[in-house]
Amino acid sequence: MHFLLGCNHPSFTLPWRTLLPYLVALHLLQPGSAQLRVVAPSLHVTANVGQDVVLRCQLSPCKDAWSSDIRWIQHRTSGFVHHYQNGEDLEQMEEYKGRTELLRDGLSDGNLDLRITAVSTSDSGSYSCAVQDGDGYADAVVDLEVSDPFSQIIHPWKVALAVIVTILVGSFVITVFLYRKKAETTKQKGKDAELERMDAKLGTLAAELERRDAKLETLVESLERRNAEFEKLASDLERRNAQLDKLASDLVQQTKAVEKLNSQWSKLQSLKLTKSDTIQNNFIGYEKSPQAVNYSPLSNPEKHHEAKRRWYIKSDYP
Repeated sequence: MHFLLGCNHPSFTLPWRTLLPYLVALHLLQPGSAQLRVVAPSLHVTANVGQDVVLRCQLSPCKDAWSSDIRWIQHRTSGFVHHYQNGEDLEQMEEYKGRTELLRDGLSDGNLDLRITAVSTSDSGSYSCAVQDGDGYADAVVDLEVSDPFSQIIHPWKVALAVIVTILVGSFVITVFLYRKKAETTKQKGKDAELERMDAKLGTLAAELERRDAKLETLVESLERRNAEFEKLASDLERRNAQLDKLASDLVQQTKAVEKLNSQWSKLQSLKLTKSDTIQNNFIGYEKSPQAVNYSPLSNPEKHHEAKRRWYIKSDYP
């Protein structure tokens, strides 16, 4: 049979036979009135690093603790881990700020439980839960042990074995890495040699292309020069053609002029022949005329010449 001790605390149960001496002692020590006491359901609490723990204490007999002065004190430093008074949280140690919480849901039942979050090995030690109100002062002590599972004692042979295994694995990994590196280096060297050959071949082709390009440029320059010469010759030919056309036109005009002159000359020749015959006939008539007889060229040459001129005029224009 089990009996529930405290103020509705779900984790605090004691056998009836264990509880009976406490009840007898409480009755003998306090005849007539209940003395204030603080009881710790679990005197030793264990936790691992990083976990949250709850240090449990409660008033006996059960009473409302909302208006009490509740202090959780670390024995090693005698500092306040948490201080509660009249519904307010007061000063506390710097290393516990933001990490502690008084569980107020149980204060009305007399529970003084304190939660500490993310515990570390430095939180190990004894903690005192002290309560003071109008009825008096009482406290209880709870031991907290925080262990680090990764800091357990390791046997030397295990360390040596781990070191040897690590060395072997590391050697194997390094050997594999070096082998692959060597294979990759050899393969890379082959690729580099092939690339160098291709590069040399490309360099030769590039040089050949440059030579051909230079040759083509020379041919282009030669063609441009010849084209310029042909254009100059064409220009000269056009100029000469224009000159020949002008000469031909001038020649045609001169030919026409010559033909005209020839025609005029023919007419003049024909006219001269006609006049020559007339003059001869007139001269013969003059020699026989009375004027020629009256004026001899020897005796009177001027009169003879004047008479002769007038005879000519008269003969030409009757």
